[in-house]
Amino acid sequence: MNQNSGPRHPRVGAIRKRVLVVLACAVAVAGVPATAAVAGTLGASPLVRASSIGSPFAGADADGPPCNGVPGSAQVGTNFPGTELEPSVAVNPANEDNLVGGWQQDRWSDGGSNATYYGYSTNGGDTWQPSRTQPTFSRCTGGTVANGGDYERSTDPWVSVSPDGSAYAFSLSFNQTLSGENALLVSKSTDGGATWGPNAVLKRDTDLNVFNDKNSITADPTSSRYVYAVWDRLEFPVERASRVAGEHAIGYHGPTWFSRTTDGGATWEAARKIFDPGTINQTIGSEIVVTGTGNLMNGFDLIYNFKNAKQVRGDNVAIQRSADRGLTWSTATIVDKLNSVGVTDPTFGSPVRTGDIIPSWASDPRPGHQEVYAAWQDARSTGNARDQIAFAKSTDGGASWGTVSYAINTVHSSPAFTPRVHVLPDGSIGVLYYDFRNDDAGIPLVTSTWLLHSHDGGATWQETRVGADFDMSSGARARGYFVGDYEGLTHSKGDFLAFFTRMNGVGANPPGSISPRPASDIFASRVG
Repeated sequence: MNQNSGPRHPRVGAIRKRVLVVLACAVAVAGVPATAAVAGTLGASPLVRASSIGSPFAGADADGPPCNGVPGSAQVGTNFPGTELEPSVAVNPANEDNLVGGWQQDRWSDGGSNATYYGYSTNGGDTWQPSRTQPTFSRCTGGTVANGGDYERSTDPWVSVSPDGSAYAFSLSFNQTLSGENALLVSKSTDGGATWGPNAVLKRDTDLNVFNDKNSITADPTSSRYVYAVWDRLEFPVERASRVAGEHAIGYHGPTWFSRTTDGGATWEAARKIFDPGTINQTIGSEIVVTGTGNLMNGFDLIYNFKNAKQVRGDNVAIQRSADRGLTWSTATIVDKLNSVGVTDPTFGSPVRTGDIIPSWASDPRPGHQEVYAAWQDARSTGNARDQIAFAKSTDGGASWGTVSYAINTVHSSPAFTPRVHVLPDGSIGVLYYDFRNDDAGIPLVTSTWLLHSHDGGATWQETRVGADFDMSSGARARGYFVGDYEGLTHSKGDFLAFFTRMNGVGANPPGSISPRPASDIFASRVG
């Protein structure tokens, strides 16, 4: 029985790091220790379903839907129709009642989904509806050769909204079959996410030796003319048998690539490298934030695969900076090690795929402020026994980093994972994450969702539970139980707005949950 199709079961063998982070007892480096979280005074609203019930694509089954080209495309892997996961969300600065979200729709076991799907809210997240026209990022949402979206799969959804209310959706679209084509596509909405415009192709590759990955997009909060797109581009020495095999090939490397628009999406600059870590090294998880002074910081995981002069082999939390809206960039600066040990089912040892190699980044949006924050999974506070949530702070736009706390959560006895950090307009900090603190030895893998919040710049933390527990083992399998490499967190009218994946199945299901398993949905909750 393989990890993609079976029930919860024991598993023996090594897996590539994919970690569920526990927020643990606080240990600080070069700064004042942060206080571990206590029960918070903020309350979470009832969960609201943001995604559809089941698959929106007719005929979807484990082999994929007809709109994807199945069976003619001869795709491999197992499709999980009715699974929505890995969401991104953004608030409209011009109207905080308007929120826009995106997610993977119908995940495949071996990478990507039938589509990245989008929805929007016009009442601060109280209700959601699907976009009337979807971005044509893949065949299942209308992608064709003519519109640049003729791809079997789409993944890594990301959304951001400019000060004038224009929303931008960003996708990695690709063919799983031997053609190997993959592209970075952007679509713009001028009506709050209700409809989406044509594709802008930022980068397209047909070479089997190249694969673009882990993209994100950031609308500049100081000017609607500027939007920034960033990703890593894996380059392999030989034609790859698979994406996973290629990542381990001697001679590959993965530089950071970048494009921007300076005219509100009318045109995009030619994509270019902004950081090259060298042969056999790579970056992943790049995300650009804009400080209150208008400068840019790109944060990412910098992976050195062999020893080097700086003794920083392995994963590193790193940044680079730009003072001219992305025209030029500094070299990389390492904030700290990223010391994740991976996450497994505490009872049976089954792998859990999380955001262990994807740091999360946020900036203080108040004019003149230069505080920037990072959160990631790290096991140092538990002696490398379990991942916790690490938190770092810079007060000068990333030039230096003073406070690194290796655990800021309440419960340290179980792994926790996939942190997402966001800063409210008043400077309050939130970190959304999952953990297994309520799991027992039974079959369901009981998973809880939490929001850490700090109202003093990260010196102390409080914690609020978001929704009831759910069964992590009842959803999609993609090299482990999978809710996404990241989740969504934004704000609306002074409150945090959590936008996250939870499974349907065994356990405390929300209203309207469906059978049969596996299935998962995207839910929203205001915390304030």
